[in-house]
Amino acid sequence: MDKLIETIVEAISDKKGKNIVSLDLSGFDGAICSAFVICNADSTTQVAAIAGGIEEDVAKRLNEQPWHVEGLTNSLWVAMDYGDVVVHIFQTELRDFYKLEELWADAPAVHYQEA
Repeated sequence: MDKLIETIVEAISDKKGKNIVSLDLSGFDGAICSAFVICNADSTTQVAAIAGGIEEDVAKRLNEQPWHVEGLTNSLWVAMDYGDVVVHIFQTELRDFYKLEELWADAPAVHYQEA
């Protein structure tokens, strides 16, 4: 799982995603996965580009495909399900509105530096 998160974070950074954070949900009963990786972008074009970059890099490096991808039609909020890891790519305004990290405020978080 660590290699998957590392690859996802690098792919987000390559596409200039902002405010990248991973949340460790493994200690929570009822969590749908073991980790979230969350980021935001300033346009729908960038949201879609980040999703495409993640899918390409994870396939190339780890030979894995997402189980499901939701939200590419409008690219306001794209969710990518890799089983143990779910990636959330928000357009900036929607991330500020939904405050996903606040729902999991007790989860250990890692904040990544922007490149």
